[in-house]
Amino acid sequence: MITAGIDMGSRSIKVILLEELKVDGAPALKYGVKKAHIMMPGDLDQDVAADKAYNEALEAAGLKREDVKAVFATGAGRKQVAFAAEGITEMTAGAKGANFMFPQGRTVVDVGAEEGRGMKTDAEGRAVDFAGNEKCAAGAGSFAEAMSRALQMTLKEFGDASLKSDKTIPMNAQCTVFAESEVVSLIHSATPKNDIAKAVLDAVASRVCAMVRRVGIEGEVVLIGGMVHNAGFVQSLKTAMGVDAISLPDMPEYISALGCAMIAAERQH
Repeated sequence: MITAGIDMGSRSIKVILLEELKVDGAPALKYGVKKAHIMMPGDLDQDVAADKAYNEALEAAGLKREDVKAVFATGAGRKQVAFAAEGITEMTAGAKGANFMFPQGRTVVDVGAEEGRGMKTDAEGRAVDFAGNEKCAAGAGSFAEAMSRALQMTLKEFGDASLKSDKTIPMNAQCTVFAESEVVSLIHSATPKNDIAKAVLDAVASRVCAMVRRVGIEGEVVLIGGMVHNAGFVQSLKTAMGVDAISLPDMPEYISALGCAMIAAERQH
């Protein structure tokens, strides 16, 4: 059986085609990712973009629509996926996907382009509590991206630069516009770029950590979402949360789509 999960994010559309594997003697169902596909929608309407991304994923996997038992959608634009049988909240999908990758994970931190959230999960991958910043980008990737542009650096260069600093510079502005002015002031005061990068990522991590602490930090901590690729942010988050390690999945931006496809598979049983 094959199911699909589509994560309609603010910057990109992620599609996971999940295959149920038959394992003799296994006590539970096993799953394998048949195909992972990502598409930047550009100027397309979300409903058209969702259809295009799904068709591209199917073509790459050598499948037809009738080969897929069920399609579930998640993400901010999940209601735009007209062909999805059901919409799943980002918290539910993210918790399920994180649990699949790290069964011992109980604290899931999801930081994408426009949103950040912290979730507490149970052993079955169900989100039992969560807190998010859905009305502000200060605790999300776009905040760091805007600040990296002010320093004329790519986001990767920005993250790598922060790892070269051991300074702690507080940033008080939470609004992206005011924070950019604060960064410009630091540049004019000849503050090294490495120190500015660390100050920005420390600020993002601090806001994310505040959300996570509202639900409680328990057990293994798992970070999902695009900011996993920013090594400087990962280090800042570890420091802010006071943990020795944070589990980082492969293909972190696909975790919610994966969880969505898993829930679709479970519902078929």
